[in-house]
Formats: sequence, C-alpha cells, structure tokens
Amino acid sequence: MNANLSSNLLETTRHHADRVALKLDDVQLTYRDLDRASARLAGWLRDRGLRPGDRVGIMLPNVPDFAVAYYGALRAGAAVVPMNVLLKQREVAYSLGDSEAALILAWNAFAEAAEAGAAEAGTRCVLLAPGDLDALTAGIDPLAEPVDRAPTDTAVILYTSGTTGRPKGAELTHANLTRNVDVARRLFGLDADSVVLGALPLFHAFGQTCGLNAGVASGATLTLLPRFEPGRALEVMVRDGVTVMEGVPTMYAALLHHPERERFDLSTLRLCVSGGAALPAEVLRGFEAAFGCAVVEGYGLSETSPLASFNRTDRERKPGSIGTAVEGVEMRVVDGDGSEVPAGEVGEIVIRGHNVMKGYWRRPEATAEAIDGDGWFRTGDLARRDEDGDFFIVDRRKDMIIRGGYNVYPREVEEVLYQHPAVRECAVVGVPHAELGEEVGAAVVRKPGAQADAEELREFVRAQIAAYKYPRHVWFVDELPKTATGKIVKRDIEIPTPEVTR
Repeated sequence: MNANLSSNLLETTRHHADRVALKLDDVQLTYRDLDRASARLAGWLRDRGLRPGDRVGIMLPNVPDFAVAYYGALRAGAAVVPMNVLLKQREVAYSLGDSEAALILAWNAFAEAAEAGAAEAGTRCVLLAPGDLDALTAGIDPLAEPVDRAPTDTAVILYTSGTTGRPKGAELTHANLTRNVDVARRLFGLDADSVVLGALPLFHAFGQTCGLNAGVASGATLTLLPRFEPGRALEVMVRDGVTVMEGVPTMYAALLHHPERERFDLSTLRLCVSGGAALPAEVLRGFEAAFGCAVVEGYGLSETSPLASFNRTDRERKPGSIGTAVEGVEMRVVDGDGSEVPAGEVGEIVIRGHNVMKGYWRRPEATAEAIDGDGWFRTGDLARRDEDGDFFIVDRRKDMIIRGGYNVYPREVEEVLYQHPAVRECAVVGVPHAELGEEVGAAVVRKPGAQADAEELREFVRAQIAAYKYPRHVWFVDELPKTATGKIVKRDIEIPTPEVTR
C-alpha cells in the first residue's frame, strides 16, 4: 500500500471535491482545484528530473501556493524542506546545502535572501508570485497518482531552531505524519464542516500537521492569514465563521488584549487549541471568559511530528497542564539516569511512539544522543506529572536559572507576573552575577496605560514565592523578541546593566 502522505488529498477530493480547501480573502481553492494544481506541479517536477527521495525547499508564506507546492512535491515522491520566509542568505544556504535540496520554490517578496542563499548552496531557485504556479505548470502532463513511498521514507525535514550549535534537520516519515494527522483530526473533532484559522506558519510543524494536513484529511476549510495581526484575525474569524482556532500563547494574549475585542461575534468558535509554548494560566482564564470558548493546551516538538500530549474536552482541564499522552504515544518524566521519577517530582520528559522522528538528517551521533536504544526521545523539557497522570511543563532545561545553587524555573515566576494587572507579556531570564552565578531577571511589556514600576512588580512577586526566586532585576520593553510562530526568544532579550542586586 502506498504510504505517501499526499494520498490524504486524493481521498478527500473523492468525497469533497467542491468544498473549499483553502481561502485567502477573495481567493478560494476547492479540493478539486488543489488536487489538480498539485498533480500538475508534481508532473513539472518529474519532467525536470526530480527523483523520489530528492529534497525540495519551500520558502512560502501562508498562501494557497504553499499547499500546492507541498502536496505537489510529496506527490512526486520528494521530501519537503519547509523554510521560514524570514531566513537570511546564510540560513537559506545552510538549510539547502545541508539537505542537498534539488531546488527551492520561494516567494518573490523574499527573493533577495532566497536567490542568494540558493546560489551559495548550488540549488536551483524558482521564484513565485500569485498566479505563477498556474503559468509554470500550464500544459504539463499531471501526475495522477502519488509516487509510491514506504511508511519509513522521509516526507518532511524540519530544521530545528538551532539554539545550541547549527540547526539539525528532523526527518519525519510518511508514517510519522499520517498517524499524527489522524490523531489531530480526531482530537480536535475536525470534519468537512470545520473552518480552521490558518494563522500558524505552514512551514512550522504545528501549523503544518494540525492546520494544513489535518484540515485536508478532514475535508475542512483552512482560512489563511499570511501574517498574524490580532484585529485582522478577529475580522477573518467573524467573516469566515471559524470554528477552530489553532495558535500559540502570544496570539491568545494579543486577542485577549485587543481594545475592540468586544465588537467581534465569535459565536461560531467551538474550540481553541494552544501549543508551541506554555500558555500562562491567566491568559487561558481571561481568554475563555472574554470569548466564551474552551482553550485546550498541548505539547509537542518538531521531532515528534509534533503532537505528543494534549488536554481533552471530555475530561477535567487543569490550567497549566499539557494533558496526557496522545493515542499511541508514551510519555515519562525521568532523572539524569533515565529512571522514572515519582509523581510530583521534576524531571525530563522522554517520549516514545509513532510520532518520534526517524532521526536527524545525516547526523547519526546527534540521533543516538537524542533517541536511546529503546526508542525514547529526550526532549530537554523539564516537567512533573501529577497523581492523575497529567503532565505540567516546568521549563526548558536550558532556560533553568541556577541562583546560588538553587534551581529557579522561569515559568513559575512568569505565571506570578502574569497575575499582575499591568503585565501584558513577560520573560524571566538569568542575569550574570559575580557571586551567585545567576540572578533572576524579568523583561516586562506593560499593558497600554499601565504605570506599574519595577519595584511594584518585584514586591508583587516576592509576596507569593520563595525569596530566592523573585526577580531582583526588572526592566521594561516595548516588545519581546519572537520567532515567526510567536514564541518568545529568550536568547535575544537584551539585558541592561542591573540596577538592583539585593
């Protein structure tokens, strides 16, 4: 049996050919349109010598062309290398060179970095603008059926953010993604009547699996936002009757704090899905109260396709919890020796199941370090598990602050800061300290009009947590640095000279 992930598109087209698959304002593609366009692109790739297993880079924003390129490359038997449209020349060259991509399909708005990076890597670059794909594939003999691929063949190579060392390409197989898509589809109750907000970047694992692939497998409509802006997102959700929103915590915080949120009727919204980073409990409670829609939080990584655990709407949801492992997946919390720790104790999350990547592309040593002989993937995330089996992320191991020998988990401090009425966003980081090694610092974005000063926030937190944990160093910024997916990038936060070290 052909395990090619693009078979989902063909199967849905057989049943829902005339339904809208993708929408971007006035532009709509039905499933028939998407199927035919991807078949022509697959034929175009075939005619240019692409062989099964070759890699194809896709550097496109959230536009319908992304889906055409994605399913066209998969249909031709290629492995897709999705790339952030904000990458610079050096980063483009690295991803293309490391994956040895045969070509890259890139959006013309990002031509300079794409062309220069491709030239450096020796990769053919094809620039696209709206309508170009139709012209490019006009007269091409379409590839009617997907090229045969085995379940263990690589479908997608996702490059990790590279917070330590150079980015590594996580190889996700057709089986990894097909199973994870099926889990997402059932977990979120997606069907042909669903309208999903496509605000998550499609080059990212979350948006790709839970938005594009799960939507296509369900016959749903994905209404796209090339760039997230809270007011625009609210308008699109009302206009298109969005039933499921998938986003990261900063998106939910932005919608919650939008000054005109009350004039938008989101009564069609039945489920909100949060992932990518920890959702502050205050944001969760505030969003649910403001919009009357349940938010379910989950957890995953690029290396796990990405879904690993999730909350369910049919069982108790605990603020701050990432729920329990999804179907077919095992999760444990272990110590440094790999032994499971008792409930309530902090350890590292390890994961085993159908979602765990094949390995890091051409990095056998890195793969062996990440996945042990029994198939357990070490995530680097610190968590605890309660008596009911629910998991709670404590922090990234690399983000943990060690202050004078005491472990401080930034997320715990952030949760308290978010309870202060003046705080819109915050990030707690380690500040170098000559005697303690590290001091606790907090970069804070105030809500519009808020006047709270550093001393007030320090004392607010100090009253609620142990003395060694509260942030001695508090400073204010207009915005926190974020990735294209909306994650706060702590390594890019500028730390001013401490004004308080008491």
